[in-house]
Amino acid sequence: MVMCGILGIIGKGTVIEDVVTGLLTIQHRGQDAAGGISYKGQFNIKKGLGLVRDVFNKKNIARLQGSVAIGHVRYPTAGTYEATEAQPFYVNMPYGIALAHNGNIINYGELKRYLEDEEFRYINSKCDAELLLNVFAAQLLRLGKFSTDNLFTSIDKLFDTVQGSYSVISIIGKKGFLAFRDPHGFKPLIFGKKGNAFAFASESVALDVLGYDIIGDVQPGEAIFIDNERALHRKKIRNAIHTPCIFEWVYFARPDSVIDGISVYEARYKLGRRLAEDIINRNIKPDVVIPIPDTSRVAALALAEEIGISYREGLIKNRYIGRTFIMAKQSERKNAVRMKLNPIRTAISGKKVLLVDDSIVRGNTSKEIINLIRAAGAREIYFASYSPPLRYPCIYGIDMQTKVEFIAKENPIEKIRREIGCDELIYQSMDGLLSSLQLGEDKEFRFFCTSCFDGNYPTKVNENIFKEIEHDRVACKSSIH
Repeated sequence: MVMCGILGIIGKGTVIEDVVTGLLTIQHRGQDAAGGISYKGQFNIKKGLGLVRDVFNKKNIARLQGSVAIGHVRYPTAGTYEATEAQPFYVNMPYGIALAHNGNIINYGELKRYLEDEEFRYINSKCDAELLLNVFAAQLLRLGKFSTDNLFTSIDKLFDTVQGSYSVISIIGKKGFLAFRDPHGFKPLIFGKKGNAFAFASESVALDVLGYDIIGDVQPGEAIFIDNERALHRKKIRNAIHTPCIFEWVYFARPDSVIDGISVYEARYKLGRRLAEDIINRNIKPDVVIPIPDTSRVAALALAEEIGISYREGLIKNRYIGRTFIMAKQSERKNAVRMKLNPIRTAISGKKVLLVDDSIVRGNTSKEIINLIRAAGAREIYFASYSPPLRYPCIYGIDMQTKVEFIAKENPIEKIRREIGCDELIYQSMDGLLSSLQLGEDKEFRFFCTSCFDGNYPTKVNENIFKEIEHDRVACKSSIH
């Protein structure tokens, strides 16, 4: 399970309405399914396929009583496209535990066999959140009487066995609220306080909208437990090199979020300025800069300002065509692109157009957009990616999981240029990417997970992991279609 968003609150009175509101602010992190669970003496759960607004209504929200609740939005790249795969999940033993996570467990098969053979726990779905929940529950049950120390010890044991990325929020019945982050901190998790209530979310924008004062990020390898008296207990359980996923700033997060102390907006703005240096050095002289909506707007604006030319919204996005609709109803990517994007001819015709996008994965979408712009009368088309060439599968949580998906895997840039049909192709350098994210308050050098660009994976990997992921990927696509 990857490319998701999570939000949890422990407060006063019923909190599910705020959880649902918070999920709406991080809807971009997952549009295929949503869910929520609350606790008031017993668990009440609602989850289903579709957007947050499709899953929740006044009637089912009224049923989710309790002063503690967690929610989730899902984009399936592992598991299948079914309501049973949606999060959160819960188990009865011990105490009653509900859990949702953002990330991807890469040793899923190994852990599933262990749970079934050694712990006699059956995993009913293909969602790794259910597996993660059962690993945690088994560790906690083994330690006996509940205590904060035993809780943290169980997470320490979990860190020993679970490989991959995971930012987790959990409700422990009659005990309190738990959050923890894997030792490398691949996926974001931030928390804040409002009065006597605490909220945890994938992005700071959710806390902003809900009126919480941000305390900070859950640190890599850290666990935070809030008991029923609202006392906060936190412990740094593991120390490892912090390698957050760099694609959060490149593509995934909202521009008004701050993740691990780095403003997404400022990072993308600086990425655009760095890209402008390459445009100038190559003596490329466009008449107009046009972003490919939505992610690339900030970088495109910065680039246009830096080189002193016009910025135009030359592609208009149809916001009412969902990803699922396109996947289910359109067999040709050409039609899918035309359904989503329409060019403004007056901004394009007769001009040398510089298109800016966050990345190029397969190249199919880029090619069709270039065809659209050329058909709208562009004299020349330059295409700029404000991230470097993507060449390696992501095993930690972005929807790029097989080697065959990358046009840049084996192809030189000139061949990619010819394939997608532009007159010039410009990629951001790795140095430009990394330097643009050195924006934290401490100004110290930061490490990131850049494995999709350079193949350097922060955790141990082997070929079997890639084979398993590719097998699951094919199965997932088959179930969706």
